[in-house]
Amino acid sequence: MFKKSIALVLLAFICLIPSTFAAAPAKNMVIMDAKSNHSFAPVRFLNGFDANQVQWDEASKQIQITHGNVHITMTLGQKTASINDRSVSLQDAPFKDNGSVYVPLQIISKELGYQLEWLKESNAVKISSGSSSSILPVVTRTAGQSLSKPVVSEKKTIKASGRSFSVQMVTVSLMHPQVQMDVVLAGNTPGNVEDLSSIAKRSGATVAINGTFFNAYTSGSYKAPYGYILSKGDIKMSSPGDQRAIFTYDENQLVSLIAGTDFKDKFGQGLIEGGLQAGPRLLVDGKVSLNVKQEGFKDPKILTGGGARSALGITKDHKLILLTTGGATIPQLAEIMRQAGAYQAMNLDGGASSGLYFNGKYLTTPGRKISNAIVIKVQ
Repeated sequence: MFKKSIALVLLAFICLIPSTFAAAPAKNMVIMDAKSNHSFAPVRFLNGFDANQVQWDEASKQIQITHGNVHITMTLGQKTASINDRSVSLQDAPFKDNGSVYVPLQIISKELGYQLEWLKESNAVKISSGSSSSILPVVTRTAGQSLSKPVVSEKKTIKASGRSFSVQMVTVSLMHPQVQMDVVLAGNTPGNVEDLSSIAKRSGATVAINGTFFNAYTSGSYKAPYGYILSKGDIKMSSPGDQRAIFTYDENQLVSLIAGTDFKDKFGQGLIEGGLQAGPRLLVDGKVSLNVKQEGFKDPKILTGGGARSALGITKDHKLILLTTGGATIPQLAEIMRQAGAYQAMNLDGGASSGLYFNGKYLTTPGRKISNAIVIKVQ
């Protein structure tokens, strides 16, 4: 009887949770309407940000936002709002998209005094108020537009430096509500090695690619990974002072490439949920940009040699390109990533480590067990 009472109390509590917040995808993003160029913020993000209190009523389709003495009421589909009982016209009506309710960012910024900073390189907006700030990815689409496929795999031929390269490429829509990214260590412990397919399967991943470099040639059982490795907000492997590029993502899967020297500051701000350090950087803002020696590389395999390569790229519209190819030098790989559509790009470990797994099988089979991997789950 006691257990039954607890269950009833829990059920009643769950019923009080606004349906939008309970059902919405884990990622917060700003939607930019492709026709009007007006922006909309998700109410699930506003709830709790800067001490806001947000309530959503499914029956009346009303959103109520309270911040100090400011009280805003809006209704889905209606271009009028009530601000402290004063009627105000809106440029755009709130709407619902894939389970989340969105409200015009312009009225929120004006009435609550939020500062907006548009970040071109990462296609994001920084929303600030006093000591509170957050960075949200910006996704451009028209109302009612259907979501793209979460993951697309294709085999392509790309020409670079007068040569044709056969590439395996997987493109991941990071803002898709079903997509979740992680960085996984072999055996969940630094120094271990494991088959890429094994890492993928035990992680429940649809996609996996080998990650950063490691000491593959030691005779000892501990095969140390090189560079920072992070997962779920925790540093799994530290590498202070390392200059190489780092692939990072935050809690909204907003991805970026940063210099190793910038890591400490970014992590201290709570802006990194996961990532790994590899390099060299290949593309900056859509252009080939190589500073191989400045990043600290001395190995001829990176400086001048060709071989099997793995790389990742970031597009302007928040897609992650995971790519493998053979026989390419680093400059050729940079050109391949540019032609593949990447805006930012970085090299990963290569040679016998190079591997790409998709949907239960290898697209590129590694020649050895590996130390770590980037995995994509589609839930």
